[in-house]
Amino acid sequence: MRRQRGTGVVLGALCAALAAGAAGCGPGGVGGGGAWPDGSSPAASAAPGKAVDRLAVTTPGGVRLRPAPDGRTRVSGRVEARWSHHGGAWVLTLACRDGGPCDRTPTVEVPPGARVTVSARDAGIDAAGLTGALRLTTVNGDVTVADLGAAGAPVSLATRNGSVRATGLAASSLAASSVNGDVDLDCAHAPASVDAATTNGSVRLTVPRGAPPYTVGAATGSGQRRIAVPTRQGGPVTLALRTVNGDVTAREGP
Repeated sequence: MRRQRGTGVVLGALCAALAAGAAGCGPGGVGGGGAWPDGSSPAASAAPGKAVDRLAVTTPGGVRLRPAPDGRTRVSGRVEARWSHHGGAWVLTLACRDGGPCDRTPTVEVPPGARVTVSARDAGIDAAGLTGALRLTTVNGDVTVADLGAAGAPVSLATRNGSVRATGLAASSLAASSVNGDVDLDCAHAPASVDAATTNGSVRLTVPRGAPPYTVGAATGSGQRRIAVPTRQGGPVTLALRTVNGDVTAREGP
């Protein structure tokens, strides 16, 4: 019996330590699993100690993306976070534990210039201030972005049931789509190409004044078509704007 009690104490301490490492502690703690990109072990509210230049985030909910002030990737919110490495990219998998409290849109801080891919499902994506290439996709929720991208980097924004709303965008090429929702794009930098489409909603694009003339393809099944940007058929910069039920608008900003 003494041996059993001793073994129980050791196992209990070990389980407690493992649970603490997996669940984080206190408000804003981060669940962990696997290892950080620098090879260290995960801990509550800890962050990768190495700059991440390619990041893929998968989540059954949504996510909020913000710039990392010190260049280190962090996750904040009540959520389980697991790291892995595939094909040269760090993969961050967010999940909710059964029966426990969980944030539907935890915050992930992203290093400057990092290339980011997000695959979300049952909530929106909110991103601001990022400076790398972006591919943000959700199924049921809005994609809302502000003041992000880079003049030489592509940006792709997509949802199925929700709207795409973007302000202050910079991108070499811009793709945005929805099925049931509006696509509203306001560009701070004139992209070389824009492909924006929805089925049930309107498409609205604003490019900065002085943008080069575009080869424009704009179509709607039941709505108005308003094109008020410089145009040049056969030119190297292109706009493709499409909807079935809604308006299509392209204009210059102030």
